[in-house]
Amino acid sequence: MTLRSRALSVHLFTATGAVFAMLAMLAAVEDKWSLMFLWLVVAFVVDGIDGPLARHYHVKKNAPEFDGVLLDLIIDYLTYVFIPAFALFKSGLMDGWTGWFAIIVITFTSALYFADTRMKTKDNSFSGFPGCWNMLVLVIFAVQPNFWVSLAVVTLLAIAMFVPVKFVHPVRTERWRLVTLPVAILWTALAGRAAWVDFDTLSVVNLLLVLSSAYLLFAGAAQQLIYREKL
Repeated sequence: MTLRSRALSVHLFTATGAVFAMLAMLAAVEDKWSLMFLWLVVAFVVDGIDGPLARHYHVKKNAPEFDGVLLDLIIDYLTYVFIPAFALFKSGLMDGWTGWFAIIVITFTSALYFADTRMKTKDNSFSGFPGCWNMLVLVIFAVQPNFWVSLAVVTLLAIAMFVPVKFVHPVRTERWRLVTLPVAILWTALAGRAAWVDFDTLSVVNLLLVLSSAYLLFAGAAQQLIYREKL
C-alpha cells in the first residue's frame, strides 16, 4: 500500500463519521436516545483516531485534493453540535422556552466558533469552549439535573466559546497529556457504558462521568492559572 493510498484511506476513515452521524440522527428521530449516543460515541472514537493518523501519513502532502480539516469540521458540527442539540430539545430534558433557547444558542454560537480562525492556540489547545455539546448533553441524559441547571451550564459554555480561556485537546495538548488522554479514554468508556445500559447506571459511574468531564472542561484554565499562559 503506497503512502498516497494510506493518506487517502485516512480521509475515507474520517468520512465514516458522517455515516455514524446519520445513524445517530435516525435513532434520535425515533427517540432511541441510547442508540443515538452509541453512534455518537463511535463517531467520537473515529474523531479521536483520525487526527493522529492524518498527521502520521501527512495527508496534506500525500492526499491534498481533500481538505481533511474541513471534512473534520463538517462532521464535528453534526456529531458535536447539531444532533446533541436536537436530542436535548426533543427529549424534553429542557422543556418549553428553555429548550428553544438551548438549541438556538448551541447551533448559532457553534457555527460561528467552528468558522473562527482563532480557535486553536499555540500549543494546539482550543481558545474558548470547543463546542463539545455531545459530551455535555450525554452527561445531562445520564445525571438528569434540574432544567435550570442545564440552562445555566448551556448559557455559560456558550459564552465561554468567545472568551480567552484555554480548553485542552486530549491528544494534541502536550502539557498534562499523560493525565488528559487517559481521562478522555475513561470518559469515552463511561459514556459508552451509560448509553449501552440506557442510562440506568450506578451512581459511581455517573460520578466518574461528571468528574472526568469536569477535568476535561477545566484543565486548560488551570494550566493558564498555574503557568500564567497567554493565548
